[in-house]
Amino acid sequence: MANERRYIAVDLGAESGRVMLGVVSADKLRIEEVHRFSNGPVEQDGSLHWDFARLLSEIKTGIGKAAGRAGGEVAGIGVDSWGVDFGLLDEKGNLIENPYHYRDSHTNGMLAKAFELMPKRDIYEHTGIQFLQFNSVYQLLSMRLADSPVLAKANRLIFIANLVSYFLSGNPCAEYTLASTSQLMDMRTGKWSRTIFEKMNLPMGIMPDVIGPGKVVGKLTKTVANEIGCGEIPVIAVGSHDTASAVAAVPASPDSHQASRGGPADEKTKWAYLSSGTWSVMGIETSKAIINDKTFAHQFTNEGGVEGTIRLLKNIMGLWLVQECRRQWQKDGEDLSYAQLTAMAQKARPFAATMNIDTGEFLAPGDMPRRINEHLTQKGQQPIKNKGQMVRVLLECLALKYYEEINRLEEVIGKKIDCLHVVGGGSQNELLNQFTANAIGKKVIAGPAEATAIGNVLMQARATGHIKRLADGRRLVGNSFALKEYQPEDTATWKKQCKKNAKSCTTRP
Repeated sequence: MANERRYIAVDLGAESGRVMLGVVSADKLRIEEVHRFSNGPVEQDGSLHWDFARLLSEIKTGIGKAAGRAGGEVAGIGVDSWGVDFGLLDEKGNLIENPYHYRDSHTNGMLAKAFELMPKRDIYEHTGIQFLQFNSVYQLLSMRLADSPVLAKANRLIFIANLVSYFLSGNPCAEYTLASTSQLMDMRTGKWSRTIFEKMNLPMGIMPDVIGPGKVVGKLTKTVANEIGCGEIPVIAVGSHDTASAVAAVPASPDSHQASRGGPADEKTKWAYLSSGTWSVMGIETSKAIINDKTFAHQFTNEGGVEGTIRLLKNIMGLWLVQECRRQWQKDGEDLSYAQLTAMAQKARPFAATMNIDTGEFLAPGDMPRRINEHLTQKGQQPIKNKGQMVRVLLECLALKYYEEINRLEEVIGKKIDCLHVVGGGSQNELLNQFTANAIGKKVIAGPAEATAIGNVLMQARATGHIKRLADGRRLVGNSFALKEYQPEDTATWKKQCKKNAKSCTTRP
């Protein structure tokens, strides 16, 4: 079609990376995976890092494949990734070492160290970010307290997705949505917090300029374009944080989009989102940061969104525990697919155990089934030997956590939420979707699964003027991808279980 444009979305996740080709027309959006590669931490000198050179090589391979499939007609390239992690460049623009992986232990104890330098409530007042030990501020603090020679040599800090864009285009930047995850930014102003840098004695001079999503960063350098075998395609800053891109693709109707002004949360708040994958991220869009005693007490985070929005949300451990259990069972010689594990879970006994899935003891990788059973034993519960039973317990506890957090979200904004949009890879887990509807007592709309890559493409189309508003892009998503609706079932049983397990499934700040 004459009005079609093609965009390349690079989507980096904690388990895998994908390069996708998106095709946008007046009334449809198509997306196709052209290259997938594994991702995960590598151990170097006793620490967990990302193998950045390999990631960049895979990304270039994928861009070459996508450009070839598009016949060379590509309007842009956008990169998104997980948040908080970063690379440090020397004065010549070279990466000094592989970036730390956020699950590495070098940030153990850093929250307490930070609170010695600045009271916890003051940190939250300046940043509005949930306290997670792997946030960028604690990674930097750890390096500073260890007199890191890498930090001493650093001339520039660049977050992961923007680091990829830098090595593609040669232009450094800090895209707003990704930078906002760092707990180094004042979320009321969208600028680096001088107070945080001064109190923590961190080098503010290494921070790049912040740019908004939907800006053209530059073009592929001639060297990179020649290496890949394509033209000098524009590199566009999308919602570079993967959740920002995923939320941009939520197919919510315009009449429930929170775009109005006034009050602590916008007047038309009717829906919440859940980006479901390795992490679960639940929240709403609002027009400004909400930083008060309630959001502090409940540890809600204010992260940057696209088109001037704030994503008021909670980070939840997500499907990480299921993924780690499966990984261990594979090592033990039983290679079960997620579909097989979910089918086994469906047949298992309901509510066989309960646990706090957000406890820090589950953050690191390694023999998750054993650690879960140790946790249950310490809490006076029976260990779980059946794999399907363990997966069911984890899915039920996730749904119970969603109940807890959506109630807290309603308390903060002073409004009832009508439905929950579930996007991302976890939206394909029908059992978890039904458990979620049962627990929260609200309609759940699941899909699309590839929301992050879709949102990436939408913001590129927005940058090139191909679509005029995010609402237009969301209509495209609704027109283009199959969605599935789940209504609450067995609500009396789930309500009883939610109340019964409130204490054991509650994370205290």
